[in-house]
Amino acid sequence: MKLAIFDERRLGVVSVDERSIVDVTDLVPFYDPDPLSGWWRRLCRDFAEIAPRFGDAHGPARPLAEVRLQAPVLNPSKVIACAVNYREHAEEMRSRILERTGTDQSAWILQFDVFLKAPSSIVGPADAILLPERPLREGREIHHESELTLVIARGGAQIAEADALSHVLGYTIGLDITERGSGDRSRRKSWDTFTPLGPWVTTADEIADPGALTIHLAIGGETKQHASTRDLIVGVPGIVAYASSVMRLEPGDVILTGAPQGVGEIHDGDVVEATITGLGRLRVPVRAAGPVHA
Repeated sequence: MKLAIFDERRLGVVSVDERSIVDVTDLVPFYDPDPLSGWWRRLCRDFAEIAPRFGDAHGPARPLAEVRLQAPVLNPSKVIACAVNYREHAEEMRSRILERTGTDQSAWILQFDVFLKAPSSIVGPADAILLPERPLREGREIHHESELTLVIARGGAQIAEADALSHVLGYTIGLDITERGSGDRSRRKSWDTFTPLGPWVTTADEIADPGALTIHLAIGGETKQHASTRDLIVGVPGIVAYASSVMRLEPGDVILTGAPQGVGEIHDGDVVEATITGLGRLRVPVRAAGPVHA
């Protein structure tokens, strides 16, 4: 099942051919249009109970081209991201990015770990990546990073790796947009619009093996990233287990699994287009933001 949030925070199920959408909002008994109501996180927690209702949805299908797709998550308690989870990305950072961009070259920067991004950095397929004026004025590079992204269903702490996939609602495409340079990693990745997600969440039952997906990112038709999740240093079960050993995972939490090799600069006027096997296509324009006001 492909779950999308569209128009004014309506919930829809996307057709198998990914051309149309059926509104199933009225089948969610606890739906509340208030974006702070928590209905999405409750749906993530109770999805196994609610999902059978969606199979009986017979409302009119609308062409996807006629709706405004939003980010396919609402108000996660946290956005967790994985650092250095592909060996070839670690090598490209070591050999040509860290020194050039003035990024911390301490040993820890090239070791696998998790960190937090601000949930307010999330945007959807109908939005743009806004390049903030301050880092551009300071000569900082801003990079794309395309990543398999998962959404948590049942939360928990100290989740066993063997049980980890049962805690995953589904998968989506994520872009971990990054300001290179000195300073805290979480801050440099948390500018508004720096976490585009979409176009929808494909539920876990449709993805037989999250460790066998192809990630592709292109800008202007030119391939920048092309890799497989089989090359993850720590796979999805290990990520969920490790993250939950540090912090309790809550329903609706978002986890970006790490960037493969091929990261690079984005500029005003670019269009970033990312695909992952079975998850659709996320196409996001890049725009220069206005000046920063004190």
